[in-house]
Order: sequence, then C-alpha cells, then structure tokens
Amino acid sequence: MQRPLMLEGPAGVGKTDLARAAAEALGRPLVRLQCYEGLDEAKALYEWDYAKQMLYTQLLRDAIAVETQGATLASAAQIVAKSEASFFTEHFLLSRPLLAAIRSDAPVVLLIDEVDRADPEFEAFLLEILSELQVTIPELGTFRAKHPPLVLLTTNATREMTEALRRRCLHAFLDYPSSSRELAILELVVPGIDHTLASHLVAFIGELRKMDLRKAPAVSETLDWARALVLLGKSKLDPELARDTLGLLLKHQEDKLAVEPRLDAMVAARVLSNP
Repeated sequence: MQRPLMLEGPAGVGKTDLARAAAEALGRPLVRLQCYEGLDEAKALYEWDYAKQMLYTQLLRDAIAVETQGATLASAAQIVAKSEASFFTEHFLLSRPLLAAIRSDAPVVLLIDEVDRADPEFEAFLLEILSELQVTIPELGTFRAKHPPLVLLTTNATREMTEALRRRCLHAFLDYPSSSRELAILELVVPGIDHTLASHLVAFIGELRKMDLRKAPAVSETLDWARALVLLGKSKLDPELARDTLGLLLKHQEDKLAVEPRLDAMVAARVLSNP
C-alpha cells in the first residue's frame, strides 16, 4: 500500500527489531533516523558541507580575482554570482537519513525510531515525506523517491502523536509477548540455555511486569539476563541468584527496593509452578 507503519507500544518489546527483521527478510538496506528532542532538518534531511565549501572558496579566490580584474562592476558581479551558485550543488550536499532513503538507488527500509521523542514541529516536517515520498531542497528543487521506501515509525507513547501524522500511517500496537512466545524468543536467541531455567526466567519476569514498577523489564532485558546466567553456568533460578543479578532487569533503585522483599516468594512460586 506504500503507507508508513506506526509501531506503538512499551519500550523494549521489539519495535526496532521488527524493522531490522523486515529489512533482512526483504533483502533491503536499513536506513535509521534516531529521533530526539531538538532534532531538526539539518540532522534528519540534509545539510551543506561547509568545510568543503570553505576549501573551494580558498582555491577559487585567486582565480576569481584574475577573472574579474579590469571587468566592469556589472560583469564582475555576474562572475561572482555564478561562482556562488556553484557552491549549492549536489557536490556539496550531505544526505542525512531521510534524504538518503529518498535518493537511494535501491529500495530501503526507513526506520524513524522513537518519533515521540522529537518535537511536535518535527512531525509537520515529516508530513510531505510520508504523504508524497518526496523532499524539497530550496536550492536544488524536489527529489522524489526512486523506489518507495518501506517506512516504519516507532513510538513509546511518551507523548501523543498528532492526528495529521496518524492519518498518514497504518497502525500496529506491540505489547509484551505472551509467556510461550517470550520463551520461544529466549531459546532462539540464547540457544545454550537450559529449558527449565528459561521457563523460570520468563515466569519470574512475567510477575515483575504485573507490579507497579517505574520501568518494567523489556524483552531485551530478558535476553540480557538469560545470557548472563548462561555465562555463569547456571541451570536453576534461586533467590540468591535472582537477587545478585536483579540489576540486569531493573534499572531504577526504587524498583529494586520494591521487589527485594517479595523476591524469595516470587522465585519459589515460579520454580514450583514450572518444575
């Protein structure tokens, strides 16, 4: 349908990995724009290579001086104006992710990651690109996509997206996976893990996500925890092990303090229910 896809959901559920997987499955390069507060056109679309322009200015200065020697004011102005125009060509253009995706000679997957972190004004800037698959550079004109990119936008819902942006996108909500699916992911990504241990980890993390924590463990943190326990040579989850490695799951001290008093009971319940 050549429509952007907006992926919405909690941080760490695999929205960015979905874009990577799409690029790999389609055999396309992945072009990623990481959004942040203060992101502007120069970092997202293009900017001029001022260092190269300054170098060329030094090289052309003497040549222009010779060419304008003895010329009338009007003809000298024309010579200088012609030289100035040559500095705003594609030779001096630095393509940032959005322009790179539009100008690519091959179809790409364009990932606009964490668009909710950018300012609302940046969304208005995106509308032309998402609607028309083109960008306009005042000095050079309009560039239309040679091959329509597959555009994926991710948002952690830290702020509400504008209706104008939502109208231009298809929408998908990605939540934490079910226990069975997370177990399958875990055993695929960490192939050396014991099945019983993997089941205990997934069940324990499921209980953590039910708690009122500042930041619930993401799927990526499940994988980090599993890798750490495999490196430690563990095959069983116990309260001491969970306590010693809790920092791999919980990244805020208040969350650790909330979990630690209940940790023994939580581990025992998970182990008993998944022998």
